[in-house]
Amino acid sequence: MDLLITGGCGFVGGHLAESFVADGHDVTVLDNLDDFYSLDIKRYNVSAARTAADESDGSYTLIEGDIRDQPTVDEAVDGADVVFHQAAQAGVRHSVEEPQAVNAVNVTGTLNCLQAARAADVDRFVLASSSSVYGKPQYLPYDEEHPTLPISPYGASKVAAEQYTRVFHEVHGVSTVILRYFTVYGPRMRPNMAISNFVSRCMNDEPPVVYGDGSQTRDFTYVDDIVTANRTLLTSDAADGEVLNIGSNDNIDIRSLAALIRDRLAPGLDLEFTERYDADAEHTHADVQKAHERIGYEPTTNIRDGVEKFIGWYRDNRDWYEPLVRN
Repeated sequence: MDLLITGGCGFVGGHLAESFVADGHDVTVLDNLDDFYSLDIKRYNVSAARTAADESDGSYTLIEGDIRDQPTVDEAVDGADVVFHQAAQAGVRHSVEEPQAVNAVNVTGTLNCLQAARAADVDRFVLASSSSVYGKPQYLPYDEEHPTLPISPYGASKVAAEQYTRVFHEVHGVSTVILRYFTVYGPRMRPNMAISNFVSRCMNDEPPVVYGDGSQTRDFTYVDDIVTANRTLLTSDAADGEVLNIGSNDNIDIRSLAALIRDRLAPGLDLEFTERYDADAEHTHADVQKAHERIGYEPTTNIRDGVEKFIGWYRDNRDWYEPLVRN
């Protein structure tokens, strides 16, 4: 199949590109190669996908361009069977400081991609959304019917992107699926995430720093489970027009997560605490029953096993990855 991945040099997009190419698909990636969290990681992802192409019947093409530019998007989408729209301006905290920039990428950029997908008559358009759309929990775990009450401009931009995607399905007949990711982690993850910071500090005999009192909880989803959910949508139309939570079906408080990593790497350290950010969600926890029913989704990696896998990858790649975390 001919696949387009927007943001395909990023964390999730890079894993998708490598996986799809290894399976023999022809993958085009559209990415502006910005350095918001690290060009080194994006270059690593490009190299991994190109290596996969060399070892398979698939192909890999990189288009350096921006989803905010409609002609560029039109050119990239033309000829694609399925579009995996992963491109976004990430960062809840960053969105508080730069809401207009986040809106331009996450809302206008998504609308550009939908317009192009409609014109090209693609088979399916898959939007990467976020648990940030839920915001303040009225109940847990979140199911897909939970009200969307975001507490950050990032979350609000994802709600808007979802609504445009819904409209294009209902009004224009575009086959769309919205996947709400819950805190994805794993190899090549953004270096400013909690897990990478906890691991780095403990490996350097420094106490992990927890924002707030650590009672806030997160549903951490290993990147391989995210890839599996997206792979299913290559051929399944069982979720067309739907919104699906893609999480781990479990959660952990941040204090316990820090202690788990500390106990594994540097048990003699104490935890440190600092002021938390107001825009950070208090709790996230995914109900993935709908995803199970529609596409057979089953998360396979719990947080303890996922952390162990990440630590192993971190050790193997410490020379180049650790400076990014500690920058």
